[in-house]
Amino acid sequence: MKALQYRTIGAAPEVVTVPDPEPGPGQVLLKVTAAGVCHSDIAVMSWPAEGFPYRLPLTLGHEGVGTVAALGDGVSGVGEGDAVAVYGPWGCGTCAKCAEGKENYCLRAATLGIFPPGLGRPGSMAEYLLVDDARHLVPLDGLDPVAAVPLTDAGLTPYHAIKRSLPKLVPGATAVVIGTGGLGHVAIQLLRALTSARVVALDVSEEKLRLARTVGAHETVVSDERAADAVRQLTGGLGAEAVFDFVGVEPTVATAGAVAAVEADISIVGIGGAALPVGFGVLPFEVSVNSPYWGTRGELIEVLALARSGAVSVHTETYPLDDAPLAYERLHAGKVQGRAVIVPNG
Repeated sequence: MKALQYRTIGAAPEVVTVPDPEPGPGQVLLKVTAAGVCHSDIAVMSWPAEGFPYRLPLTLGHEGVGTVAALGDGVSGVGEGDAVAVYGPWGCGTCAKCAEGKENYCLRAATLGIFPPGLGRPGSMAEYLLVDDARHLVPLDGLDPVAAVPLTDAGLTPYHAIKRSLPKLVPGATAVVIGTGGLGHVAIQLLRALTSARVVALDVSEEKLRLARTVGAHETVVSDERAADAVRQLTGGLGAEAVFDFVGVEPTVATAGAVAAVEADISIVGIGGAALPVGFGVLPFEVSVNSPYWGTRGELIEVLALARSGAVSVHTETYPLDDAPLAYERLHAGKVQGRAVIVPNG
């Protein structure tokens, strides 16, 4: 089968031919119908050789949907031909966090060498994907594969971040979304669907701010050195009750801190590597700062249900598997509006 692999540190990914996988006991083989392109992959491919955590070559793709092609011995709960989405952050399935459905926070994954597909084990940017356990599959129930696949990360991750802040997003509250690309434009829709808060979107790109307005942002602000003052003015000097930074670089993290209200939540979702100092007098009183990772299996079911209801949709552009390297080039250059999706089997 064809697969897109990161093969050499510092080099671009390549489309290669690899052996077709076969499911062992407990495993499920999917024929991939769509695979999502994510900034996280670009981050992985920018890491130096020293301390690189994964074995190469690595088939990319941690967002995946497909149809069940074959079942290993002992598999139940799914059947051949079923259309399913893949829950990406695999865990051990038995620790306290996994028992809650929080495999994204599995307590034993690192010790046991358990990795998500595309982030340590073969991913979805291939004609077929081997899934370790049927519990990591969620029925699509009629959702279009291209529309659904970004929801497994670009939908699930902001949903998880927003859900923990819902008690603060009451009528009259303000939520700030920093970065309105792949995850941010979904976050705006989730905030509009789940809360009555005013949504203020920040980005450096006017094109992405237009997208933010299209998907429901009440206000848009250019993300520059004047952005914090603009948000303060919009909120009567009080700031925002919840701030979601989907970039995570020094300027955006600083802006997140500068626009937070007393008792606000700040979620640094982007993996730009910046940190926000916390201490008495550094931020407004009782501000909570967190760095969420992905989401739970139950939350993925909820996100797909929201999509099915029409409350959230992802702007996508599609590419055949042979053009997957081009999709990464466009994403790296900031030319992708919304989310790029690879369609491996046409």
